[in-house]
Amino acid sequence: MRKHSAIAVAGAAVLILAYPAARGIADSSSPQDFAQIEHGRYLATLADCVACHTRKENGKPFAGGRPIETPFGVVVSPNITPDPQTGIGNWTEAEFDNAVRRGIRRDGARLYPAMPYTSYAKMSRDDVRAIRAYLMTLEPVRNPVVANQLPFPFDIRLSMRAWDMLFFTPGEFKPDSGKSAEWNRGAYLVTGPGHCGACHTPKNFLGGDKTDQALQGAAVQGWFAPNITGDKARGVGAMSEDDIVKLLKTGHNAITGVGGPMGEEVADASAHFKDTDLKAIAVYLKSLPGSGEPPPTPVAQNDPQMQAGQAIYRDVCSACHAIDGNGVPHLFPSLAKAPQVRAPDPTSGIRVVLRGARSVATDAEPTAPGMPSFDRQLSDAQVAAVLTYIRNSWGSAAPAVTPDQVAKQRGALANRTD
Repeated sequence: MRKHSAIAVAGAAVLILAYPAARGIADSSSPQDFAQIEHGRYLATLADCVACHTRKENGKPFAGGRPIETPFGVVVSPNITPDPQTGIGNWTEAEFDNAVRRGIRRDGARLYPAMPYTSYAKMSRDDVRAIRAYLMTLEPVRNPVVANQLPFPFDIRLSMRAWDMLFFTPGEFKPDSGKSAEWNRGAYLVTGPGHCGACHTPKNFLGGDKTDQALQGAAVQGWFAPNITGDKARGVGAMSEDDIVKLLKTGHNAITGVGGPMGEEVADASAHFKDTDLKAIAVYLKSLPGSGEPPPTPVAQNDPQMQAGQAIYRDVCSACHAIDGNGVPHLFPSLAKAPQVRAPDPTSGIRVVLRGARSVATDAEPTAPGMPSFDRQLSDAQVAAVLTYIRNSWGSAAPAVTPDQVAKQRGALANRTD
């Protein structure tokens, strides 16, 4: 779900075309409209604006400067505090609306889709007006940012006009009259301000969404964002609505916990959603059918890799995750039930074994259980064996992990600082 769109960025750069409609609409926000400001604050939380627009190390909230990794290079988030020189202080409502919902900067340049305007387009003008009203109440922070740090030729923003024509469909969210109000609220939150597809929908080679695989899992920033459709084998279909609500609210449930970029999302955003909105999200996600493909045939228990993996599991994993793979609720994930364990792409599993991991701490569940790194303890073949065993035991089935996959991931992690 997170803002760390695999492909995009907000930022400024080359002037392309002015957007004439931008300056023809007068501002209608009142700095004293507290209901609007509060609505905007909540919408900014739903959209998780603070995550991308706040530098991790000692950054002022919303002052930008955070590098955002994309498959094409790094872009840096702009300053969206009301500072008139380096922020949005001199932007009109229409200019702000154009940036958020149409991907067009104040100077007419096109944004990169790391700024998820492709999702934010589903918000209404009033929603975006409220977000701006809230941002204008923040402390102005002078922080000039050079947003476009992509290498040639991706730094040429002119190409984004073609990208938008291919992959961007403007238009506010339209409720489905055949569905409940709760389902429609969930659909709006997931596809609009929540921009879950930014991480969970796979991309094509140009960074556009593979819409026929929406929310079925995608590689992002050295992780694999899992399938969050209602697929019972790979997605969240086997979880109850309450399980999903609890996971998004606290970072843990009786089956699993979240870490990495999703852990950051929970801490910054979904932990602060209204319970009714979390329930709506759960209802919508569980209604999505997934790919419909049958699970793969499990690797045979007498396969030498499975037997080696079982021995390693019993030696180094079972103390926390238990012999039967069920872990300890709210502490150590159930490897027998957690759907992300069975993801077709084992990137996250390999990463967790090599690097270790720590789940998110929230107000509701401040304990953030951790797992140590086994990078030095296990060889590539041993990591592949234990993951293959975990992915094909206790009724689960997933493609075997190869030592080559582990070696590739080990090399990639050596160059990552996160």
